[in-house]
Amino acid sequence: MSTAEPHKRGGFREFLKRLTSTRSELEAEELQEDLDRHGATPIAACADRRRSCVAGTLRTVTLRPRGGAPALEAELYDGSDVIDLVWLGRRKIAGIEPGRTLRAEGLVSMQDGRKVMFNPRYELRPSGGA
Repeated sequence: MSTAEPHKRGGFREFLKRLTSTRSELEAEELQEDLDRHGATPIAACADRRRSCVAGTLRTVTLRPRGGAPALEAELYDGSDVIDLVWLGRRKIAGIEPGRTLRAEGLVSMQDGRKVMFNPRYELRPSGGA
């Protein structure tokens, strides 16, 4: 058996896997592969009351008042789970829009069974996961 054969077999398995996987499964896998490059923790592994660095794609961005003050909320997805990023007192932030890739750092807390990060430090990333 030549050294090229196992590589070919692995390539064929990868091809079949990509062929039979759904688009959302492939997207989740790609997002998870990007975590190391961003120096991020998978959202699924983020613990309550711990500072974390997360990276992923914004699924939704909405303006939702909290306690009578404006708050910009964005749902970040990294392929393992979602976290809500909330900027209190903000109505809009340039670049924070659905489909945008970003890296965020802050304290993770739980609210109504969902992970939330208030006023995170963030870094916008080029589209395409680079």
